[in-house]
Amino acid sequence: MAQPISAAPERRRLERRTNPTIAELTLPEVRKMVVTTTLFVVIVALFLWMVRTVIIAAILGVVVSTFMRPVYRRILARIPSSLAAATITLALLIVPLLALTAYSYSEIADVGGYVNAHQDDIATKIDASLHRLPFLQGASTGAAVKHYVLIASNYGTNVLGGLRSALASIAVAATIFLFTAYYVMVDADAIMVYLRERIPPRYGELSLSLESNVRGVLYGAVYSTVLTQTIKSVIILAMNLMFQVPLAGVLAIVSFILGFFPIVGSWSVYLPVAGWLMVFRDSPGKAVAMVFVGFFVNTIYISTFLRPKIAAERSKVLNFYWMLVALITGVYTFGLVGILLGPMLIGLLKAILDTITSHPAWKWSDRDGDAGEINASEV
Repeated sequence: MAQPISAAPERRRLERRTNPTIAELTLPEVRKMVVTTTLFVVIVALFLWMVRTVIIAAILGVVVSTFMRPVYRRILARIPSSLAAATITLALLIVPLLALTAYSYSEIADVGGYVNAHQDDIATKIDASLHRLPFLQGASTGAAVKHYVLIASNYGTNVLGGLRSALASIAVAATIFLFTAYYVMVDADAIMVYLRERIPPRYGELSLSLESNVRGVLYGAVYSTVLTQTIKSVIILAMNLMFQVPLAGVLAIVSFILGFFPIVGSWSVYLPVAGWLMVFRDSPGKAVAMVFVGFFVNTIYISTFLRPKIAAERSKVLNFYWMLVALITGVYTFGLVGILLGPMLIGLLKAILDTITSHPAWKWSDRDGDAGEINASEV
């Protein structure tokens, strides 16, 4: 009786044909791989160089559209037009931001005009306040104070002028942001299908882990950052209203925006406000209260404890320590975009380590559907 032929040798031969080793490649195949890889690297480098100035706008467009998709779906259920639903969804976010920006610009321009017209009065008040300090009672500070008031006035004027001159780059970034948000919001499902179809089945588990971790850390980072920035701005607004500080609303908005940038933060608002209370209101108690609450509540507690804690709990991927490392080092390494890149990098690293260490071998399926195992070193 004839012995049945084992399917294992045939499967190994099929694997060699579909996944040849380097030693089995011919010279034309190696040449083709080298040329293709070189072209790919060059084109990717040129693409990144081309979009370097708008990469943050593109990332923000992806993030905003991803988190606004539930609202988009609800509107789409009532308005059977994807373009109209996406427009309304983005308008719910953009219109209030534009209104706040216009209001802040108008108020800051008025303050800049007032400072420019009353430089001598402001310098006199600052000089008188300095002379009340024990170690400066007999010092001649008038000329130095006038010099720095003039610099501050010119700086404010230059900021407004710089904003006008930057309208071109702002317009380009805004265009990329809007079209990216539209594209991702409307075609998110098709984009995910396209990406998944180009991932080999043997890497399916790894890709799912990467996708899950990135989605989790992005949600946690964005949610915690927006929430904590709002809390800090509300605290600044409440203290400004309590101490009757001019431009209370504008200063709260500025505090919210500055908190996203590395090094600068809400302290860039509460320290000058404390100085204003000390000089122009002669209220050292209010100034100390502003610094105390701003430093220990906004800077220490909210920024270094509450933000990573909320991000870790919402992400369900990283614990408090690693989320703290991701947020702090990400921002100081990559700048504003580090709020997202820092958690993403550690989340991706965790996904790779979890995939490698949790399974000694990766599953694969042949054309007949028979399951087998390939050692990780052979992949």
